[in-house]
Amino acid sequence: MIARLVALGASLLLTLSAAPDGAAQTKVRVGWCAKTVSSAATPFAIATKMGWFKEDGVEVELVPLSGSGDCVKTVATKEIAYALPSVEPLAAARPQGVKAKIFYTAYQGNIYGIAVPADSPVQKMTDLKGKNIGVISMGSAGVHIARALAATSGMDPAVDINVVVAGEGAQTAAMVRSGQVAALSQYDTQYAMVENAGVKLRVLDTKDIDRYPSNGLLALEDTLKTRPKEAAAVARGYARGTIFAINNPEAAIRMLYEVYPQTRPTGKDEATAIRDDVRVLQARIVNWKLDKAGVSKWGENSETNYAAYAEFLLKWGVIKQKVDVHDLITNELIGSINNFDPAKVAAEARAYKR
Repeated sequence: MIARLVALGASLLLTLSAAPDGAAQTKVRVGWCAKTVSSAATPFAIATKMGWFKEDGVEVELVPLSGSGDCVKTVATKEIAYALPSVEPLAAARPQGVKAKIFYTAYQGNIYGIAVPADSPVQKMTDLKGKNIGVISMGSAGVHIARALAATSGMDPAVDINVVVAGEGAQTAAMVRSGQVAALSQYDTQYAMVENAGVKLRVLDTKDIDRYPSNGLLALEDTLKTRPKEAAAVARGYARGTIFAINNPEAAIRMLYEVYPQTRPTGKDEATAIRDDVRVLQARIVNWKLDKAGVSKWGENSETNYAAYAEFLLKWGVIKQKVDVHDLITNELIGSINNFDPAKVAAEARAYKR
């Protein structure tokens, strides 16, 4: 009898240890630096749908915020552990004592730039003197970009341009259509969404900022020190999701709709919705690719490019104090983050069927 009980207990223990343990999933809140979750969030959706986050012991919740500035603030105040902001607000916050770093560069190329209506007479930045330039919010990096590009063109950003809030997507399109803004200082996926809303755009020459990195996963230094496995898990899932999206954009959008139902457009049939959102996704894919920065590993932070961008921001008054590149980025987790087979993920994406 005792032997049978021991055997039964051992069997039960084995069953429990082999079963998926819901309690083992750590819920992680990640700041999404726009009020609207768009197709640019497909890597998170894919990693959730494919079980990659779960495999690494995390459950990711996206927290929409009004812009990169707010993302940096909420990480600094420990309201959220991670966020995906652009680097400008971090460069401004480091001298104020915010000890946070980007540990995974998501957008190796610069996603920002100035766009005008396709038929606008505006051809260069100086043509926008005295005009309204729309950003998604005053907490967006688009504010910094507009002012920096005005300065590089010889204008006084505080006097010669008017930066105003134009919102996102259809709201932005309405403001452009009505002439309330002459230009936009937003980014690739926003421009694709505006065009999907019926307003054709033309991006002005952005050679001054093209080689600079944009957004990356950010965390406090203390978080990276005490929770490195968790941070790497979030970034690894994102990396795998990125590769999948590049190789199968349509499947990526379908997963996006499933994981984040609020992203499914209303008033469109499914085929049109998917076509439009694939177009938005394609705009972002260009800047996900590693060759944009000349790096070889997913999420790798190019010290050369970040250092050059920090100098650019200082030169044109976006930041007031010099910031060392090593205070902005760290590659300490890149090896762990890349502990997967990219070719296998790409093949899985290409073969994926609903």
